[in-house]
Amino acid sequence: MSLAIASPPRPVTAAAPAGLRRKWLFWLVAAVLLTQMAIAMTTTAVEQTPTIDEPVYIGAATVYLEQHSLRYNLEHPPLGKLVMATGLAFADIGFDRDFAGDQTEFGRHVLYESGNDPQHLLLLARLPIIVLTLLFGLVVLLFARDLTGTTGGLVALALYAFSPDLIAHGSLATLDVPAAGFVLTSVWLLWRARENAHYLPLAGIALGAALATKMNTLAVVPVVLFLAWHAQCRVKPVAAMTLVAVAVVWASYFAVDPSAAFPGPYVEGMRLQSGFEDRVWGGYLFGTHYEGSHWYYLPAALLVKTPFGALVLWAAGTAAGTAAVIRRPQALYVLLPAAVLLAAAMTGDRDLGVRYAIFVPMFLAVAAAFVADRRWAAPAVALVAVSSLWTFPYYLPYSNEVFGGPSKTHLHLHDSNVDWGQDLGRLAERLERYPGERLWLVYKGAGVPEYYGIHAEDPRKTSVQVHGLLVVSDTAIAKADDRLQALLDTSTPIDVVGHSITIFRRD
Repeated sequence: MSLAIASPPRPVTAAAPAGLRRKWLFWLVAAVLLTQMAIAMTTTAVEQTPTIDEPVYIGAATVYLEQHSLRYNLEHPPLGKLVMATGLAFADIGFDRDFAGDQTEFGRHVLYESGNDPQHLLLLARLPIIVLTLLFGLVVLLFARDLTGTTGGLVALALYAFSPDLIAHGSLATLDVPAAGFVLTSVWLLWRARENAHYLPLAGIALGAALATKMNTLAVVPVVLFLAWHAQCRVKPVAAMTLVAVAVVWASYFAVDPSAAFPGPYVEGMRLQSGFEDRVWGGYLFGTHYEGSHWYYLPAALLVKTPFGALVLWAAGTAAGTAAVIRRPQALYVLLPAAVLLAAAMTGDRDLGVRYAIFVPMFLAVAAAFVADRRWAAPAVALVAVSSLWTFPYYLPYSNEVFGGPSKTHLHLHDSNVDWGQDLGRLAERLERYPGERLWLVYKGAGVPEYYGIHAEDPRKTSVQVHGLLVVSDTAIAKADDRLQALLDTSTPIDVVGHSITIFRRD
């Protein structure tokens, strides 16, 4: 029998445990930031009633699951709704299989007219989007770390995790955050493809996922292809990545309806989106309601709805990246996609919210990493955190302190920036304070007031004198016609619900 003699232990240098501690600290801070964001989004998802777009997407996802049909919401590709369907698959959803209404009517039918629990279905559809939003936070962390180091990664993640807009829209069953997040993921993978070509097909998958989620991502395709060429300097890998992206889009339609003749449904969706852009939409900016659109609307709205500390870091990071873009090509991968997407969004005709530019807080969080080593970066991040935590759980109507905070946002903006119908449930609870009052309601949203026990008349559609409680969504106030404006001018505001609905008294 031989005895094995153990070799003496290798000496451990002081640097090794120090490096290990830094690594653990890095991931611990990241986990804390993402946990905070998860709590904020989940709380928001539980408390809010449906926003205007959500019933449409939930209805379409239900038909995907039950009937494998693309007949609803063809203006958007299927992937984002398939993500929602992964949550809805856990519910036994009842609905009329022969329902003949449009997509808006069908969404209301599924949520409120078929014996389902609307809040349960909303939460099931929102949870997968919350998970996806958190995963995109990891992308921000890793992208910024790849570009600038661990400090930059944590600064970028902090801006992302405390962003009121990302928390607000990342907690809803909508398509804006998933589409923007997939674009960001594709660009990050292209940066990695500079050193390892195996990331190129993964970038193609992410690009395809973006294109399979929302049509507006088409604007970034030339930029992504340019960056793919920049990463590899060869035509064949770029062509292969393009084919992968197209295959992902095709697969999303095939997953719903294998008989669909691609690219027919995608082209039809583009036609429908073009029709939306041809309509005249109403906007509201800094107290003025207008018809049509202003090219500067999105930058102005972002100025209102972004924490002041984030604005400082965004501006400094963009300036530093732009100044060094020739000798530091990593800045090109962050700033060029953001600039092109923003320019494309600014040409749109729908001045309805910063959600159309939700990619900005994602990409510019990464850009802020370029100045993460500045002494004032930490105080700026702290200001963002305080501002974000202060607005909890009312993230949708957030505005920064320069513009008066969430309670004043309705004076500057409207629609999904403030009031997207999300506070109907909170209104029902608040009205318990006013028992026996005659109730008049102008509600802008997709919820059904009667479901929540709110029985009211529309004051714009009556010939009798309006007395009692007049409850008006702030977006309706911003767009008030002469009849409603006359009622508002002779009423007294007495209460506010969720910074999005105002209660007036009329004696």
